Amino acid sequence: MSAREQRPAASDGGLSKARVVAEAVRLADREGVHGLSMRRLANELGAGAMSLYHYVASRDELLDAMVDVVFDEIELLSDDTDWMSAMRRQAISARQVLARHPWAISLMESRTTPGPANIRHREAFTACLRKAGFSIVMATHANWLLNSYVYGYALQEASLPFSTAEGLAEMTESVYLPQLPPDRFPYLNESAVGLAAAGYDPTEEFAFGLDLILAALDPLRSSADGGA
Repeated sequence: MSAREQRPAASDGGLSKARVVAEAVRLADREGVHGLSMRRLANELGAGAMSLYHYVASRDELLDAMVDVVFDEIELLSDDTDWMSAMRRQAISARQVLARHPWAISLMESRTTPGPANIRHREAFTACLRKAGFSIVMATHANWLLNSYVYGYALQEASLPFSTAEGLAEMTESVYLPQLPPDRFPYLNESAVGLAAAGYDPTEEFAFGLDLILAALDPLRSSADGGA
C-alpha cells in the first residue's frame, strides 16, 4: 500500500497523517526541506505544533513519509516489456518527479526506515535486472550506476539557469559569449557559437546519457560473479 493510500490516523479538526504529509510536501516544494519544521508545518495547517506528533512521531518520520510520496509518484517498473525499455521509462519518470520535488533528490537514498512505496520500487528494480539475466553483483552495479545518473542529473538540472534551447541561446548570447573572447578561449567560443546556431537542446542530454548507460550494461548480463 502506498503512502497516499494509507489509512489516515484518527484526526481532530480535519487533520490526518495523509494531510500532514501532503502539506509538508507542498511546503518543501515551495520553500525547500531545510527550513521545514514541525512548528512551520503546524502554522501552515492552522494547528498546534504538538498536535502533529499524534500523526508523525518526529521530523525523521515525516521525511520518511514525504520521500515515500515521491517514490509513489514514480512509474513502477513493469514486467510487460524488455528490461531496457522498462528501465528507460522508470528513469524518465523519476527525472520528471524529481523536477517537481527537487528537495527530495538528496533524501531518496538516505532513509533507514523506508516506506512501502520505496521498498516496492527497489524490489521491482532488482527483479527487473535479475530476470533480465544480470547476476546479483552486476544488478547491484547497474542499480548504483542508474540511480547515480538519475539523481546526479536531476540535481544538476535543478540548478541550471536555463531549461530550454531558447533559454540557453539567450544566455549564451548575453552572458557567456562576452566572457569568452575567441583569442583567449577559442574552443569554448567555438562551442558556444556552434551550439547556439545548431539550436542545441539541453533537455535531450538526459536521454542521450541514459541510452549510453543502458547500452553499456546490456553486454554485462549473465556475467559470472559467483553470486547469481
